[in-house]
Amino acid sequence: MNKDTYLAFENADFWADFSLVDFPAEYLNSMAENASRALASMNELEKGSIANPDEGRMVGHYWLRAPERAPDEETTQAIVDSIAKIKDLAQQVHEGGLQAPSGPFTDLLVIGIGGSALGPQFVGRALGHPDFDKLAVHFFDNTDPDGIDLTLSEIGSNLQTTLALVISKSGGTPETRNGMLEAENAFSAKGLDFAKQAIAITGEGSKLHQHATKNGWLDFLPMWDWVGGRTSETAAVGLMPAALQGIDVDQLLKGAGQMDEITRQNDFRNNPAAMLALSWHHLTDGKGSRDMVILPYKDRLELFAKYLQQLVMESLGKEKDLEGNVVHQGIAVYGNKGSTDQHAYVQQLREGVPNFFATFIEVLKHRDGDGPEVDEDGMSSGDYLHGFFLGTRDALYEKERKSITLTIKEVNASSVGALIALFERAVGLYASLVGINAYHQPGVEAGKKAAASVLEVRKAVRSYLLGKKGETLTAEQVARETGFSDKMGWVFKILENLAVNEPKKFERASKGLPFEAGFRAI
Repeated sequence: MNKDTYLAFENADFWADFSLVDFPAEYLNSMAENASRALASMNELEKGSIANPDEGRMVGHYWLRAPERAPDEETTQAIVDSIAKIKDLAQQVHEGGLQAPSGPFTDLLVIGIGGSALGPQFVGRALGHPDFDKLAVHFFDNTDPDGIDLTLSEIGSNLQTTLALVISKSGGTPETRNGMLEAENAFSAKGLDFAKQAIAITGEGSKLHQHATKNGWLDFLPMWDWVGGRTSETAAVGLMPAALQGIDVDQLLKGAGQMDEITRQNDFRNNPAAMLALSWHHLTDGKGSRDMVILPYKDRLELFAKYLQQLVMESLGKEKDLEGNVVHQGIAVYGNKGSTDQHAYVQQLREGVPNFFATFIEVLKHRDGDGPEVDEDGMSSGDYLHGFFLGTRDALYEKERKSITLTIKEVNASSVGALIALFERAVGLYASLVGINAYHQPGVEAGKKAAASVLEVRKAVRSYLLGKKGETLTAEQVARETGFSDKMGWVFKILENLAVNEPKKFERASKGLPFEAGFRAI
């Protein structure tokens, strides 16, 4: 272990070991100026500089755990008021002051996608406990009908005492809008009034805000344009579900705020977020040439890799740099949990393609209370888990597979908040090092536009077929007649999909090669 690259923050119960990154002798010295610029840029961001020129907005998720740092009194007060309201609403629900017409709330249905679901899912899994959770938490985090039906089946008769949180900044995100409509339909089918069991978390004046106000929902919490979805876990998006579940949101904010303080220091060698960013830069050649494998040795952190996929990949996956040059930046993220991973893909990590680096998350505390011994030498299950962690790390290093180790004392609200804040800042600093904008997502918007185009073609195809009832048509004919000859592939897949999902209206009349198969409206 290299003591120069081992950082200890005893007061925060956090340690970071970069010794197995194997920085070349002069690497850190050579990056000193770049690191200082990145930290200065981060400092300006926290003061309220425009960080997203595409949308002309600030990026202020750091203010969420330090409202006094917001650039104006109005923003400071808005944050303070939001946190107070979150805790007040949660208390009302827990004490029965706010309840469903059928009685006190027993379950929580969170309807959102991306950051509006990944953050709450990670935190809820990490900190929840069936013996202590105030509400059982469920998610609509996709527009998959089968997934929605499965979740509704899990809720079952408790739907009458389920509180719904609908989370969407604009209110126009299709997946969340569909989830809301599905929920409204499910409530209505049971004779329930969705409005009397629903709270909106959205931008003021958004489509969702208007819908909730018009229909008399229970309440509304704000989403601000200066908080991106992937950095919204310490905003109402993440705090409201956590508070309702019974998680200590004050400690979550405290842990994140403490990490913010640690990672604000200008001495980059003693700044874990800066060192994390520099590790990524060195290990991926500043070009994303290797993947990031997240290996938390604790079941409660199994969703951390999934959460980090959005935070890292949506922030860093960019075609162009700040000067408009095509650079194709990004770092791919995947992971499982220890020691499950040792029976899955560690074989390839150690002996296969060396196209990755590992980030181990070590948790010192094994469990609450004492546990049984599992061998004659007095070892516990936790001792074995710790042994697997150290053994796997060394086994990888023997084959020149580099790694970072982040250590926390235990999984609690404070340490989870700290991990979230650490990676949020590391992402911003790395983006500065490679000259990209971490705070916009043009690729996501392009995907949304493409999906909207497909739906327009679907509507046209469906309408055309219904107007030709009984007539067998090929995809080529339908594409030509609807004016979408250049979208033949879409048209065929749409026809195939209609035949399976609406069998009372459409059928596949004949088989054959894709564009020769016949379809008709019944």
